[in-house]
Amino acid sequence: MKNLQSWFAAFLAILITVMPVSAQSAGSEIRIGQLHGPLSIYQAKVVPPINVSNTGRLEALMRAGNIYLSLQDAIALALENNLDIEIQRYGPHIAQAELLRAKAGSVARSVSTSVTQGASSATGLSAGGSTASALATGTATGTGNTGTSASNASSFSVGSSGAAPPSLDPVISGTINWGHLTSPQVNPFLVGTTALVTQNSVYNAQLSQGFITGATATLSMSNRLARTNSGRYDFNPSTSSALSLTLSQPLLQGFGKALNGRFITIARNNIEVSDLVFKQQLITTVSSIIDLYWDLVSYREDVRVKEQALALADKLYNDNKKQVEIGTLAPIEVVRAEAQVASSQQDLTVSQTNVLEQETIIKNALSRTGVANPAVAAAHIIPTDQIRVPDMEAVQPVQDQMDLALRARPEVEQNRLAITNSQINLKASKNALLPSLNAFATLTNNALAGQVNTLPPPAGSGFRDPAAVDKYFIGGFGTALGQIFRRNFPDYSLGVQLSIPLRNRAAQADVLSSELGLRQQQLNQQRLINQIRVEVQNAMIAVQQARARYQAAVKNRVLAEQTYDAERKKYELGASTIYLVIQTQRDLTAAQSTEVAALSNYSRARVELDRSTGQTLGANHVDIGEATRGVVNRPPATLPPVSPDTAK
Repeated sequence: MKNLQSWFAAFLAILITVMPVSAQSAGSEIRIGQLHGPLSIYQAKVVPPINVSNTGRLEALMRAGNIYLSLQDAIALALENNLDIEIQRYGPHIAQAELLRAKAGSVARSVSTSVTQGASSATGLSAGGSTASALATGTATGTGNTGTSASNASSFSVGSSGAAPPSLDPVISGTINWGHLTSPQVNPFLVGTTALVTQNSVYNAQLSQGFITGATATLSMSNRLARTNSGRYDFNPSTSSALSLTLSQPLLQGFGKALNGRFITIARNNIEVSDLVFKQQLITTVSSIIDLYWDLVSYREDVRVKEQALALADKLYNDNKKQVEIGTLAPIEVVRAEAQVASSQQDLTVSQTNVLEQETIIKNALSRTGVANPAVAAAHIIPTDQIRVPDMEAVQPVQDQMDLALRARPEVEQNRLAITNSQINLKASKNALLPSLNAFATLTNNALAGQVNTLPPPAGSGFRDPAAVDKYFIGGFGTALGQIFRRNFPDYSLGVQLSIPLRNRAAQADVLSSELGLRQQQLNQQRLINQIRVEVQNAMIAVQQARARYQAAVKNRVLAEQTYDAERKKYELGASTIYLVIQTQRDLTAAQSTEVAALSNYSRARVELDRSTGQTLGANHVDIGEATRGVVNRPPATLPPVSPDTAK
């Protein structure tokens, strides 16, 4: 009994010591909270808590209640603090966890391919101060279209058709059982008593392992220590042991490394998909931040225009008031000029509140805590970059841009991997059409040991001669173990098992469904390619249109300035009316606002062109490694000197 317990404990210790090495190696790709030690496989990996603290870059850009923000600093803050990007950083880690699951022989679960769209800007600029129609709010161009063709579903599904692979993680199991059995006997002659009392101690252990080919192996050790009240047994107590090895290998359905390792292949593909989704999220967020930044620049410029319009209206009102006082102008002209002042003040208030709203949106996009920090909430954002329209637009052939987009857009590679996964699932479905043919083999070594029964034999059966008992079986567990490894009493069993479905409708349906799904993926790929080509061509056209509109807006603004100046001089000479002066002043304000809106639309068109061609990250010097870590090595820009104009 004591020897048996010692052997069983040693057997468990050896297996438990060996197993963590294999499991730890399989999970080495998971870099979150890796544990070490023989018991680490039974403990959860430590996932660090979320980080809601902003990086020091935001505070470094604050001075005197203002945040002086360049475009590159805005992008850097987004890479470090934007929550959409931070959430997407978990995607590759989740995919790594699914790979670990697949390596154990389990089905890898789906990974998400959804991308969060960037925030929309505040109410847009208006050419006349009434309707927000001149500047898009993020739903027509730029961020609104970012990533719409990225994924055809919110998750990257994993097919489960075909034979399930065996468990690739070794499993050890054991049974310890003590029993006291009393069996009334109908024929006491066989056992020498009317009630056979047996005390059993059972110690069984089993180690099972699946293999990538579909094979399974089971090594089992059974031990039974029995003590009875029968005098007819030669050995009492006795130890019966057996060591068995059972092997099974599918030969048709469920056979092969490619089939049983398909979930590992799919999980590796899904890791690449998660990286592509993260890149796509970067493109989406960076495009959104650029649009938000340039919109803020435009909103502030529109405030300057409305302030100028208000100053002109005030001057006209004061001049008219003086002329009424000296009797050279009718009092109604003062009322008319006063109404224009009120209208200009209203337009200025709308523009100023647009700036405040846009600042709040940008702060929320560049901070992990939004505007919860009072200092950040109260600070004004002062953009230090201005929109520039180059004198000449680079000539880029449309076909070259389309080819560039098809190589650079992460959505194309995502769909390619989706097709690859569908093809893997189709092969698994076709394998399930085959009959089930399994070859198996069982090898068993038996053993028996015990002590000579000291109980007297039943009356009338004579005396037991201890010398007549075979000495080979006398002993304890060590004797039985020796018999096992000497293979004194071996059993062999070989065979095959065949199962042929007569209709096979479920497997046929799975194959048909998998093949139809593959055709859908292939059509999705072609649709995506067509869509990307359309996006690129439309983006290039939009840049040309935006440039033409801007150039026309500049000329109209110059004309409006000259017209207003001429009308003002004519009015001072008495050759015009206050109505015409106010009208030309309104036209000038509208022309200036149209120019600002045209400049903003040009910047949005450029952002959309970069997005549609997949060049957003490269054009804005975004390093994928820095984005993955959430730390940008580039220091914040040097703050400009504070002036009354920039501090507004």
